[in-house]
Amino acid sequence: MKLLAKTNRIYLAFSLVIYLFAGLAFYQVVRFLIYKEVESRLRVERLDFENYIQIHRAWSDSTYFIENKIDVVPAGSSVQKAEMFIDTLIRNRYDNELMPFRQLTFYTTIQGKMHRVAIRKSLIQSYQLIEVITVTMAACLGLLLLGTFWFQGKLSGRLWHPFYETLSRIKRFNLASATPLQLDKPEINEFRELNEVLRKMGDKMQQDYRSLKEFTENASHEIQTPLALINAKVEQLIQSEKLTETQTRWIEDIYQASRRMARLNQGLLLLAKIENQQFTHNQTIDLAALLAEKLDDMEEVLHHKRLSVQSQNNIPFEVQLPMPLAESLVMNLVNNAIKHNYPDGRLELVSDGNQLWLGNTGSPLTTNPERLFERFKKEGSGPDSVGLGLAIIKEICDNYGLRIRYEEHNGWHRFCISRKPEEA
Repeated sequence: MKLLAKTNRIYLAFSLVIYLFAGLAFYQVVRFLIYKEVESRLRVERLDFENYIQIHRAWSDSTYFIENKIDVVPAGSSVQKAEMFIDTLIRNRYDNELMPFRQLTFYTTIQGKMHRVAIRKSLIQSYQLIEVITVTMAACLGLLLLGTFWFQGKLSGRLWHPFYETLSRIKRFNLASATPLQLDKPEINEFRELNEVLRKMGDKMQQDYRSLKEFTENASHEIQTPLALINAKVEQLIQSEKLTETQTRWIEDIYQASRRMARLNQGLLLLAKIENQQFTHNQTIDLAALLAEKLDDMEEVLHHKRLSVQSQNNIPFEVQLPMPLAESLVMNLVNNAIKHNYPDGRLELVSDGNQLWLGNTGSPLTTNPERLFERFKKEGSGPDSVGLGLAIIKEICDNYGLRIRYEEHNGWHRFCISRKPEEA
């Protein structure tokens, strides 16, 4: 959800609650004022009634007011004499409908006897007035809420435009490009400071990227050259006939160590290049077909180790990868499946278009499966392994929208490659 949409929803919900309480409070205030006015008129009617009694010394039912109705009935001497206001309903004699009235009840003496007097005033006009005021108020508050919400959306869109412009430029920013991060200087201080910080960060990241790229390129060239020279000289020494058995064993150890160092250097440099996204030329590659091709190329090795290959559902599994990384991923998967297999074992390649499986028979796993893809974590202690093959596979998958997982079942070790679900 976008920031503006989230902000507007919260503002709308808060405004609705505030307007609801404001409307209820306004309704209660209007009702209180109208009732107060009606009660004031009823008190005036009481004064007129008492004045009438003082003048005429009696009360006649013939005295009748259309709007105000007065009932006078005898009462006992022990009744309370305080006045009281209540709401009541009286049936209209014309249309036989119940009509709302406000009633003032008090006690007074007429001809030496205590009487209960009830003066009533119609509330129809007051209720109509309350309804009109309520409807008008609700309409005004609704229009005000809609207008405020519309204005808030327009205003927020303009205020946050520099932020979204900055976000758009950051998305298009490429570390490998020589073009620095160009950001505007908006009028709002916070956005201007944010852009300045991001620009400095972008410059520093580009500088670090260029330094690291230069280091990996230099290391790839400068370290491999002396290692190749060492291997060549050691191979010449091994072929020499003047070495003793002990010297030959030492030279072989040196040779194996230098070869392992060369593989280790290549693996670490490849991981650094993948992490820094130095491979930029993606292309559509069918990993299922590439895996089958690599297995065919390894036919002699498979025959030497007496391994059989089963292939099922050869549906293309197409991904977007640079070709060098695709070959590295496939080669590491195949080498791992062959290396950890036993003689007369089997390999299985399965592709359904959405997932790609490469499985091999082998001994039960002795290490934690969750740590298989960590660097320098390897099964066994063979001198040919540097513990980076599965880490390279994991790094390639993480950086190119793929997911890899390991499963072990009934003596089979399977690695599954699938596409990551697209983020919303």
